[in-house]
Parts: sequence; structure tokens; C-alpha cells
Amino acid sequence: MTQRRTIAVIGAGGKMGMRVSDNLARTGHDVRYVENAAAGRERVTAAGRALAETETAVPDADVVVLAVPDVALAAVSAAVVPLLRAGATVLTLDPAAAYAGVLHRRDDVHYAVAHPCHPSVFLERTTPEQYADSFGGVAAPQDVVAAFEGPQAERAVAEEVIRTMYGPVLDLHWVTVKQLAVLEPTLVETVACMVGDLLREALHETVHTVGVPEGAARAMLHGHIQVALSNTLRGANPFSDGCRIAMEYGRESIVRPDWKKIFDDAELDRVIARMLRLETMATS
Repeated sequence: MTQRRTIAVIGAGGKMGMRVSDNLARTGHDVRYVENAAAGRERVTAAGRALAETETAVPDADVVVLAVPDVALAAVSAAVVPLLRAGATVLTLDPAAAYAGVLHRRDDVHYAVAHPCHPSVFLERTTPEQYADSFGGVAAPQDVVAAFEGPQAERAVAEEVIRTMYGPVLDLHWVTVKQLAVLEPTLVETVACMVGDLLREALHETVHTVGVPEGAARAMLHGHIQVALSNTLRGANPFSDGCRIAMEYGRESIVRPDWKKIFDDAELDRVIARMLRLETMATS
């Protein structure tokens, strides 16, 4: 750590709030933990961390982390941002609210968004702790993608905090807010997470409708997921001719011909408006 920072974590008792607080608490930074929900407050104190109130935690903070659900960011930022000192940075953990333009704005405050990539499926893990850390932020290293609005000097402060709270971090990739929104939700939630859920449903059908023993079905699926990802994303080995025929049948049967429309701006606006429970998008 090059310089001691003052960091306020709003929503410190939530899922992500607890994760980032665990890492920030191990530093020499002055970290203030703010949580309004009773259950969250219990989690913060159970972790041995002292609770602070927004009115005292925020005004002199260098970075304020808004670790709250997307749908709450408009209201929370409206309450928090007016309390910030000029030159401070507001850091959110997902791009939806920033892209939608619902964050409370001030010209003398900087805005950052940083989202963890989670440990890569191709990461070469070497310890039991790394194998157990599928989410990241504990033992397995991960990349982070972030966007920042402000001068380079302040971006360096934000990067220091981001690398700490998501650590261990391999690379931090800087993009625009819109590019980060295309990555999440479009690439990783609309596509990758949906495909993961589709695999779960397919496994259920294989076992409970067709009657294949679950152990055999899981072994076959889990191994072939590894092969499928290695072959398609890394070009490790070619698929067999028979496999390619089955893959084409799968596309015809499951994937809509116009599926790439999800990368259109209008579709990105639509899904983020749905995520934030907005009727219209501020960016439209």
C-alpha cells in the first residue's frame, strides 16, 4: 500500500459487501462499514467490524463503494453522493445503473465501475484453496474489468482499491461504461449464465425424464463441458464430423436465428431497464 486511503463501504453486510470488506479489512486503509439492514448489520459485527453511519463515514472518504443491489443504486446514490467531498470517487460493482444514467451525478465527483471476471475456467490452480474459490476474491486469482470517469491520478487511486477488494487480481482491463455493460449483462449473463442454466435443465431431463443414472450423466456432461470450452474457446482439438452434425442440429433446434440482436443498443437498453425495473432508459 503506497498511501493510506479512507474507504466507505455502503451495504457492507450484503453478499458483495461482505466479500469486498473481507479483503479491505486486511489492509491498512481506514475502512468504514455502513449497513442499514438488521441482518446485514449482524453479519458485519459478527465479522468483528465496527459499524458506521453514512453521515460520518462518507464526507471525508476518498472512495465510496456502493455494494448494494442494482435496483437500489438510484436511491442510495441520491442519499450518498451529496455528502461526498469534491474529488472523491464513487465506485459501483455493476455497470447497469451507470449505463442507464440513474446514478446521482455531481460534476466534482468521479465515477468508477469495476466488476470481477471470476477465476477463469482455464486457470491453472495449484492449491486446494484455489480449487475451492470458484467466485474469486479469496485464493484464486482473477481479472477485473473497470470503467472510470475522471483524471488519471484519481483513476490510479480507484485501481488500487479495486485490486485490493477483488484480490488477488491478475489484470485490470479498462473499458467504457457501455463496453462493460455489453460484457455484463449481454455476454456473460444473457449468454453464458443462460447457457449454464440450460445445461442444468438438460441434465435434469436426461436423468429424470429419460432415466439415465445421474452419476453417469454428470460424469459425461462435466467432462464434455471441459472439452467443449477448450475446443471452441482455445482451439485445443477439432470436433469430430459426427459431433459437428449434432452441434448444427442443436443450433437449429435451440438457438434462434436472430439471436445476435442481443448486441444491438436497443436490446441492451431493454434488458438493463428490465434489470433495474425501469420503464424507460435514461440513455435512450
